[in-house]
Order: sequence, then C-alpha cells, then structure tokens
Amino acid sequence: MTHLIRKVEIEDLGALTELMYAYIVGFYKKPKPENAAIHRLIRNLLQEQGGIQFVVDKEGELVGFATLYFAWSTMKANPITIMNDLFLLEPFRGTAVEEDLFLKCQIYSKENGYAYMSWITAPDNHRAQQFFDKMGGTRVDWANYTIV
Repeated sequence: MTHLIRKVEIEDLGALTELMYAYIVGFYKKPKPENAAIHRLIRNLLQEQGGIQFVVDKEGELVGFATLYFAWSTMKANPITIMNDLFLLEPFRGTAVEEDLFLKCQIYSKENGYAYMSWITAPDNHRAQQFFDKMGGTRVDWANYTIV
C-alpha cells in the first residue's frame, strides 16, 4: 500500500477536519473547536500566507497531517518554520509514513529558504520524543509559556 504526502487541497476539508478532531480531542483531550473555526484555519493555510499543511493520502484516505507555521527568528534574522502539528492515525505511528511526513516538512523548510524548523511536544509524549530524537532533532533549553 502506497502513500502520498501532499499539500492540503480544498477537497480535503471534511476528511482533514475529522483528522484534526482526532488529534485535538482524541489524542490531546482538548475541547472540540467549532467546525467553522477549524474550516477557517484550514482555508487560511490553503493560502500559504501564515503557514501550510500537508496530508498523508493513503489510497484516497487521509491518515495524517502536519502543520507548519511561518515566523521569524530574531537571532537568525531569517524566517523559520514551526511544526505545530504532526499527527497520524495510530496504525501509522512509528512507521515510514511518519518519517516521510516529518521529512516532507523538513525538506519544504530547507527548499524554501527557512533558517530552521522547530517544534515542541508534550512533556509526557515520550513516543514522540523518541521519534524526534531518531529524526535528528536537538532538544533546546528554552521554557515554553502561554497566556490567555
């Protein structure tokens, strides 16, 4: 069974929405955003202004997605990408499909002149941390904060 990693298309709206709910609600146990909010996000990323999304298409079924947001690094004085999401349905985690999706994001970042790609993961997501270590990621000594 083959898979294709490609940019999101408007025809993916319904299937990608379901994948994003599996990620947000199923995996991270966060409240379910309204459909309109998810659709607004996907449509915004389709324009590739503030970011881009890729999906894993496995014979017509979407089984994963990744989101890169575009930002700037003051220290590098260059644009960077932030991989905000890397999600695959359970049967595809820890497989070549996951590696290919990660590499797609990394290659996109390099080919489009971004200084680097960064990401974070939950402190208790040890499986993801092992994956990122395997893929050559470097842990940094920054503390992450948010405020509402």
